[in-house]
Amino acid sequence: MGNVRLARLSRINWLAQGPLAPYVDAFKQYLTDRGYAATTFANCVGSVAHFAQWIHRRHRRVQRIDEAAVAEFLNEHLPRCRCAGPVQHDRRGLSAALGHLLVVLRAQGVIAPPAARTTPVDEELRRYDEHMDHVRGLAPKTRGTALRIVRRLLTARFGDWHIDIAAIKPKHVRRFFAQQAKLYSKPATAGAVVSALRGYFRYRASLGDAVHAVIGAVSYPANWQLASLPKTLTAEEVERLVGALGKPGRSLRRADAIVRCALDLGLRRGEIARLSLDDINWRVGTITLRHTKGRREDVLPLPATTGRAIAAYLKLERPKTINRAVFVRHLAPRDQPVGPDLVGKTIRQAYARAGLPYTRAHLLRHTMANRLLAGGSSLKEVADVLRHRSLNTTLIYAKLDSRNLVAVALPWPGSAA
Repeated sequence: MGNVRLARLSRINWLAQGPLAPYVDAFKQYLTDRGYAATTFANCVGSVAHFAQWIHRRHRRVQRIDEAAVAEFLNEHLPRCRCAGPVQHDRRGLSAALGHLLVVLRAQGVIAPPAARTTPVDEELRRYDEHMDHVRGLAPKTRGTALRIVRRLLTARFGDWHIDIAAIKPKHVRRFFAQQAKLYSKPATAGAVVSALRGYFRYRASLGDAVHAVIGAVSYPANWQLASLPKTLTAEEVERLVGALGKPGRSLRRADAIVRCALDLGLRRGEIARLSLDDINWRVGTITLRHTKGRREDVLPLPATTGRAIAAYLKLERPKTINRAVFVRHLAPRDQPVGPDLVGKTIRQAYARAGLPYTRAHLLRHTMANRLLAGGSSLKEVADVLRHRSLNTTLIYAKLDSRNLVAVALPWPGSAA
C-alpha cells in the first residue's frame, strides 16, 4: 500500500499541482529579476518543489509557513527524507531557496511578517540609537559600534530582565572593560569601548539618572595618536598600482573605477559604495557626496582619469539593473549595490595584482593627502579635500609635509650648521 502511495505521489508535479502552485510564477519572477544563474534558478525551483511535497504530506496550510516550518523541514525531515522522485537534498541550497520563498510569500501578503521578539535591552538600545541619530548626529557605522558594545554590557548585567541603571556600579564597568579590552589589539581600538560606555552613561544622565560615578569608572588607554607617521604609498608604488589598472578580466573595470575613486578623490569605502548615478554631473565634471561620515553634502571636482574609469565601467561592464547605484553586484542578486566590504576587498585585490604588500583601503586616502602636500597644497586645502570637520584631524599629515618641515628644522646638536 505504501509503495502504491509513493508511486502516486511521484506522478504529481509539485510546482503545478502542489499547495504552492499559485505562488510559483511570482517566485520564478523574483529569481529572474535578481539575475540568478540558470543552475541556481533550477536548484531553487527544485527546492521549493521538495518543500511543497513535504507540506502536503504534513497537511500544513500555506498561511502557516514561517521560519519555524522551514527549520522543521531542514532539521527533522531532511535527515530521513523519503520523498518520491528526484528532490533537492543539499541543506545549504534548500535553506537559501526557502528563505527566498518566505520573502515572496510575505510580499504577496500570504503569510504574516516575522514575529519580532523584543527584550528590555532591545527597547533601551532603540531609544539610545534615536538619541545618537537625532541629538548627536552620529553616522550609522559609529552608532552600530556603540550599540554592540552597550548591548554586551546590558545583556551581561541584566539578560532579558528589566534594566536598572542604578544597579550598574563602577566595579561592573571596570570588569566589563577589562574583558572587552582583550578583544582589541591596539589601545586606539580599545578606546572605542570607553567612548561607547561614556556616551551611553551621558545619555542616561540626560534622563536624570545618577550615573556620574560610572562615567569616570574607566579611562582611555594611553595612545599617542601623532606618535607615528601615517602610512602612504610611495610615488613608485602609486605608479605600480596605476600600471596594474586597465587589465582584462572579470569585474576589473569596476575595480579600476573603485581604485580611482579612492586614489584620486580620497573617498572612504562607504562613500564609494553609496555613490549614485545621480551624484555625477558629467556636463560640469563634478561629483556630489550625499552620505558622508560628516552627514553633509560635499561637491568635488571629478578628475578626468576617474571619470574615464567610471564611464568605461558603466558602458562596458555594469549589469543591466534599475538600481541607481554606480557600483552594483555582478553576481545575484544583481539589483543590489556593492557594500563597503566589497569595496575594501576590491582594493586589496588591486594591491595584490600590483605586487604590493598592503591590505587597507584607507591607505589610498592617506596617499592622496601626501600627494597634495607634495604638490604644494596647504593643510587647510588638504582638510577641505578630505572633508575633515576639524583641522586637528588633518594635523597628522603635517609630518609628511617635507617641503615645509625642512624650512623650520633646526640643526642637529654637534653637526655643522
